[in-house]
Amino acid sequence: MSTIRPDLPRLDPTVTPRARAVGALLGLAVGDALGTTVEFKHAGSFPPMTDMVGGGVFKLQPGQWTDDTSIALCLGESLLHCSGHDARDQMTRYTRWADDGYWSGTGRSFDIGITVRAALAEFEGGAPEPWGPDGAYDAGNGSLMRLAPVPIFWHRDAATAVATAAASSRTTHGAHSAVDACRYAAALMVGAINGAEKSALLTPMFTPIDGLWARDPLHPDIADIAGGSFRVKHPPDIRGSGYVVESLEAALWAFATTDDFKSGALAAVNLGDDADTTGAIYGQIAGAYYGVEAIPSHWRARITHVDKIVAMAEQLFDAQQQGT
Repeated sequence: MSTIRPDLPRLDPTVTPRARAVGALLGLAVGDALGTTVEFKHAGSFPPMTDMVGGGVFKLQPGQWTDDTSIALCLGESLLHCSGHDARDQMTRYTRWADDGYWSGTGRSFDIGITVRAALAEFEGGAPEPWGPDGAYDAGNGSLMRLAPVPIFWHRDAATAVATAAASSRTTHGAHSAVDACRYAAALMVGAINGAEKSALLTPMFTPIDGLWARDPLHPDIADIAGGSFRVKHPPDIRGSGYVVESLEAALWAFATTDDFKSGALAAVNLGDDADTTGAIYGQIAGAYYGVEAIPSHWRARITHVDKIVAMAEQLFDAQQQGT
């Protein structure tokens, strides 16, 4: 089992790794539910979001979430059921969501991404693993938006967390940049859950274990983000699009330019366009850093199935504690 670098600056230890793990999964759902209101709207075309109000193109109630959270919960349930990564089990659960609304916040599936739909069709048609399209134009953010269960489950084993983040991406998103966005985000979340300070997380090419990117380099577009592109760019050059490179950069811009969960979440979703997913990506990273209690309590209270989400996060966190 790999260890976390002992030289990383540490946060206040009163915010426990467990609280950060719960924050990562619940933060994903909160960012998703916050952003759905302005999904598909261009930045500047709507009054800035200031609260969780629901509505949007899917006419959701405040606190209801979209496919981002549904698929994340399918992934988390699979990790627990299989005691680790099982691609076929994950895809079976994603198919149940798409076909029957399994783990939907509304009882039905909606907002299925093009790349996910194509991968599920390959899986259901009996194609061999992996099923995720891997072309240059297949680099959507659908594997990154659901990622949090992986680094929570392997928060004590950074190398396995990063490798499994890649494997979990390839089930639906095989493009190199999509895979490596997941690898880098997993590294950030493992570092955050284990208490790394923001200044450390945002240093160029952050890694929770020595030599990670030297041994297995990141895709150039993701390496550019890891090198700090989000620090020198600003909207409109920062965009909350469905392209994984831009959505990761946008989430990290929101994280780097704000000092609390709420401010960053609002900055992320007010970029518009794929706002629910920008919010979900920001929410899992920021939640892992700030911890669950830093997410506004009235937002937490509104989240559909909040108790189930918290319970799953705790079970994922505890899995390795019990030797899984």
